[in-house]
Amino acid sequence: MDELLEILTGLHPEVDFETCTTLIDDKILDSFDIVSIISEINEEFDVVIPPEEIVPENFNSAKALYELIQDLEG
Repeated sequence: MDELLEILTGLHPEVDFETCTTLIDDKILDSFDIVSIISEINEEFDVVIPPEEIVPENFNSAKALYELIQDLEG
């Protein structure tokens, strides 16, 4: 989880990613951020996020995104 938080904080240091659950709903993350996050997750965790998993529910919080990564790793 620490690696993911580093990735997210690198994009938006002003956001508390540990508590925020509306990253997409509140437009904190935009499409460019999503592309960057997906690319960095691929490098850091060696997982590929399939297109069908690129939905707001998976990107609204760091916790949801980390759960997706764990599912893809397993």
